[in-house]
Formats: sequence, structure tokens, C-alpha cells
Amino acid sequence: MTFLAIDVGNTRLKWALYTHPHRDAPLLAQGAEFLDNIDKLADGAWATLAAPTHMLGCIVAGDVVRRRVEAQMENWDIAPQWVVASAGEAGLSNGYDHPSRLGADRWVAMIGAWHHALSNGPARPMVVVMVGTAVTVDAIDASGKFLGGLILPGHGIMLRALESGTAGLHVPTGEVREFPTNTSDALTSGGTFAIAGAVNCMVQHLRAHCGVEPKCVMAGGAGWKMAPSMPGQFELVDNLIFDGLLELASNRFKDQIRL
Repeated sequence: MTFLAIDVGNTRLKWALYTHPHRDAPLLAQGAEFLDNIDKLADGAWATLAAPTHMLGCIVAGDVVRRRVEAQMENWDIAPQWVVASAGEAGLSNGYDHPSRLGADRWVAMIGAWHHALSNGPARPMVVVMVGTAVTVDAIDASGKFLGGLILPGHGIMLRALESGTAGLHVPTGEVREFPTNTSDALTSGGTFAIAGAVNCMVQHLRAHCGVEPKCVMAGGAGWKMAPSMPGQFELVDNLIFDGLLELASNRFKDQIRL
């Protein structure tokens, strides 16, 4: 019995193969591909994998990409399953106006963050930050209710928007500085502090709403770049979405798990 977890973002597909669909399952293999290269998975990275018995994934890239991913699994006797946010699952309740319209990656990341935090102490309010092509900043109260969240552009989108909307800003990526003295540093610092400011606002809102200091967890491909500029204390977690997929798999496939 093996379990394949898949996270398809706006830029890359990330995958991980575990011994079974359980939160404590050992990792067997993992990898990542840019979306332009996913049609090569069956003959490439997945060619030597033992056929997984279970699969669960989350995708934000749309139905066309989803079908391309599923085509790479046709040699396996497996029914692809994709997460759709619901009103509640795995200990979290969904406060979105229309729960199913919440991005699957945000929902899965929050589930992963919630159970990661519970494994290290009592429940407390949380801010969950995902830094990738886009940035999401989501708030959970101490009862496990998702209260709402922010979406803003990531560094790359911010820079491309400035380049396309202004003259003379086609400059190399700079460094984050407190007082930038060149355009490259000014652009990089502006984007970084915009994200940090959004996180700080959400932390303040959640602190005022709950009356206690929230825990802040951050993940995503560009999370490490943000780490030095983040306000307050936070925890950087490498595989938050995979943690969430494992937690969901533990519940969804529990009758089929044989440890």
C-alpha cells in the first residue's frame, strides 16, 4: 500500500509518495516539475515508482492541467481524487461565504497547519501564510474555525505589474533594505514589505478578535525569502500542503489502512 500526494500550484507540480495514507507515514520519494513539463512525468520521474494504491491532490491550475496530470497516471490502477473545500473536515470549519469556492490549496494548508500546531501544544488562534506565485494570509480561531483571509500578488507578479505599467523599471532583482538607495532594491523591498505588512495586519486583526496572541505559520516555495522580513514570531514549515493531504487521507482512507 502506497499513497501519492500531489500539489499542483500556479507554477509547479509537487508530488510525494508515502508508504501509506496516514499522517505519520514515512516518505518514499518526492519531486517537482514545472507545469510545462508535467506531460513527461509518466516516462520520467514516475516511471520507476511502484503503482500507488491511493492518491489525493489539490490543484489551483484549472481543469486543463488537471486532465494532463491524470493522463500521466493512466498506467496505474488508481482513481485520482482531488480536494474540494467543504463546510468542515479534519477538525476545521469553513467560514467562507461559499465554502466550496475556497481554494483547495488554502484549505489543505490550513488543515496541515492546524494539526501541525496541535501536535505541539493546545489549540490557539493561527495565521497561516502561503508565499508562492500568489500570497494567502488566512486566520483560524482557537475552535478551528476559518474566519477569512487575504490574497495578494507574490513578488514576481508585483514586479511584472510594475514593469508593464511603468516606464524604465526593467531592472534586476535587488536586495531587501530598510532604506533602499537604488531601483532594484526599492522594488524588491517594496514587494517584501507589502507582504509582511499584510501578515502583520492579519495578526493584529486576529489578536483583537480572539484576545490572545496568535501563532503564525508560513510555508510556500518563496517562504524562506520572506523569513528575514517577517514581523513578530513565526514558524516556517516546509511541506504544509503535504501535511494537510496526509491528514485528510488519514480520515478518508482510514477503513482501507492496514498498518
